[in-house]
Amino acid sequence: MSPVSGSENADTQAPGPAEGAGPLVRVDGIWKEFRARSDALLSRARPTVKAVAGVNLEIYRGETLGLVGESGSGKSTLGRLILRLMDPTRGTVWFDGRDLSTLSRSELRALRRDMQLVFQDPYASLNPRMKVRSIVGEGIEIHDLARGRAKEERIVQLLEMVGMGPDAMNRYPHEFSGGQRQRIGIARALAVSPRFVVLDEPVSALDVSIQAQIINLLQDLQERLHLTYLFIAHDLRVVEHISRRVGIMYLGKIVELASREQIYANPRHPYTRALLSAIPTIDPASKPERIKLPGEMPSPVDPPPGCAFNPRCPYAEDRCRVKEPALETGHGSHWVACHVFPAQ
Repeated sequence: MSPVSGSENADTQAPGPAEGAGPLVRVDGIWKEFRARSDALLSRARPTVKAVAGVNLEIYRGETLGLVGESGSGKSTLGRLILRLMDPTRGTVWFDGRDLSTLSRSELRALRRDMQLVFQDPYASLNPRMKVRSIVGEGIEIHDLARGRAKEERIVQLLEMVGMGPDAMNRYPHEFSGGQRQRIGIARALAVSPRFVVLDEPVSALDVSIQAQIINLLQDLQERLHLTYLFIAHDLRVVEHISRRVGIMYLGKIVELASREQIYANPRHPYTRALLSAIPTIDPASKPERIKLPGEMPSPVDPPPGCAFNPRCPYAEDRCRVKEPALETGHGSHWVACHVFPAQ
């Protein structure tokens, strides 16, 4: 049976490479729904926001999976569901073969050493009243990994690992630039020696030149520490440089998933094509014609019937407005949810 993303009766087989290391993270039919506020003062009915709608996904050991989409597509919510920072409405997250929903509070706390998060805003995510020594050392204390001099040496080692000196230990976050603060955030995530890190738009708040430095740092750390990344972004240009595979997310669902080479050389879904056409380039002759999408992403409170992208799709047909396309592959590892441009 082929995997389905976004269907109530989704097959829980998640798309991924046919060979290589097994998955470290597996997501089976994950949904996350929130109750929204009702505009009607006396109404008891509260609309439901489908933030994540039936996603199946595998993230393989040692890889970087890029997850791309517009704001409101559900990327960050999916990342937090994987880390079990919020509970899914239904569906299952597996980490290294363990069903996270079956773990006790103490077991889940111990497992959090293996799963860490780097936030988008490097200033808002750091406590302004804490010195860097305390920020980076907090996880070490919580998990009782080191004390006294050993803890101090570990903090210095972490700061040097991210390109900062020991003099940073006694300073506050406001004394650093945005790029330096993000390095501190990365050091904090690495303090407990994780195996899997969710990078939630870690460079979107930084200048372009600083973005490149942070991306290079993340790649070096991945190779050195054998890390697995979920790299969340809205910019395909950034994702191209760090990801092994790329997933495109729209209105809570994955609409295309393939290797980096397949996504950039042979995009299938019209939404992916539109995102790629918006990437700036220094060679206008090699740039594809810009695809301008009409309107905005529909509300997750009231998604359109059929394909969620059909109101904005220039290729939409009658069947697109009635039947939701399944996420399917043809003869390889390129998965697409589209009636008009199916996987090859």
